Amino acid sequence: MRIQLGVIGPSDSVELVKKAAEHFDNIDVLPFVYKKLEETVALIEENKHRVDQWFFSGQAPYHYALAKGIIEEKEGSYAPVNGISLYKTLLEAQVKENKIFSTMSLDSIQDDELKDIGETIPTFQLYTLPYTGYLPPEDLIDFHVQLYREGKTEVAITFIQEVYFELKALGIPCYRVTPGIPSIRLMLQYLKEYCLSQWYKKAQTAILGITVFDSTSSSDESFYTYKRRQQELELQRILLHYAELVHGSFQQIGDDHFYIYTTRGEMDLHFGDNSLHQLIEDTKLHSNLQINIGLGYGLTALEAEQNVRLAFRFARRYDKPVIIQVNEDKTVTESLQTNEQVSYNGRTLGDQWKETLKNANISPAVVGKIQSFAQHYKKKTVTALEVSQWLKGTERNARRILTELEKLNLAEVTGEEQSGYRGRPRKIYALKL
Repeated sequence: MRIQLGVIGPSDSVELVKKAAEHFDNIDVLPFVYKKLEETVALIEENKHRVDQWFFSGQAPYHYALAKGIIEEKEGSYAPVNGISLYKTLLEAQVKENKIFSTMSLDSIQDDELKDIGETIPTFQLYTLPYTGYLPPEDLIDFHVQLYREGKTEVAITFIQEVYFELKALGIPCYRVTPGIPSIRLMLQYLKEYCLSQWYKKAQTAILGITVFDSTSSSDESFYTYKRRQQELELQRILLHYAELVHGSFQQIGDDHFYIYTTRGEMDLHFGDNSLHQLIEDTKLHSNLQINIGLGYGLTALEAEQNVRLAFRFARRYDKPVIIQVNEDKTVTESLQTNEQVSYNGRTLGDQWKETLKNANISPAVVGKIQSFAQHYKKKTVTALEVSQWLKGTERNARRILTELEKLNLAEVTGEEQSGYRGRPRKIYALKL
């Protein structure tokens, strides 16, 4: 597997990354050079289909691309500039200017790096502009110009090429910090391992299970038999088309159960465009059958099949179409046709609760599901009625669960509300999950 790495930045920074990448035999560098930061948008949009990962020359273009919404965080990175790179630039400035600077302005570097430098070279008076995310070059230029013209600084140190050129044009002594080869290689090694892990993840087995839960009845038995058979044939046609779409193998497993064997990469490619919800709609429209969908992932075919069967068990709680995904780590994601998604883990709740739930009469999966629904609906207080609706169970069972959570100090009663019927009012619980 070869990684297509899109390197984007000024020409000198791109050349540095190309040199560092020579150390890796499975990384192909695709250089994209810009003169203005704003060119980043067009470069990425025009070449996104060619690139596995983006490597930016620094913090500014990376966060600019994020702010414009043309990449996600996981699609790109940059080599952070450390103290060593700054030391090199400071030494270069003093050698070229043939003087020892005592005051300077510095942008972009973070507070933790500055702390180390201040302890090592306490004679420097540094005026800094640390920031996270993206800041327009104009703001950085104004910062350096104002300090220099007020006589507070002797030299400006920047991380941005555009700022460097503008300050030089204004006659202000300025030097630019660039990341070193070792720092770039370290980040490239991380990107290589990340891309390989993503490739193996895409190659995981995925089984898409479809089950029919709509039962049609008719007094005319022969009509029912032929009518149902026609519906099933129409359903098979729809599923065969979807299997072709995801490059999968289609199998019927007994009555009203169908499996499509494919890979996680294919499902990720098509699931994001709402295709599974569309599959439910098409089935209802053309065959008049309602279906539930279970999607199981696994490192092996056996694990994927076990997870799709687990997804079917969760789907039985619903009386309307639902899509249930179960990952290899037992993370369950429930997606209704309203496009609301709730995820929870049926295996563990984290180290902080393991001891608490060890002797409890409720399972970690139930607590995890309550937590996920509470976060999804932004609920800090709940009643037994709400919990019963979340868990698709009875209100009596929900009261038992909330009482158990109260005993475990994971919930506490904060009030009561009238139900509108005769009987005791409902308790209101504040969740402490």
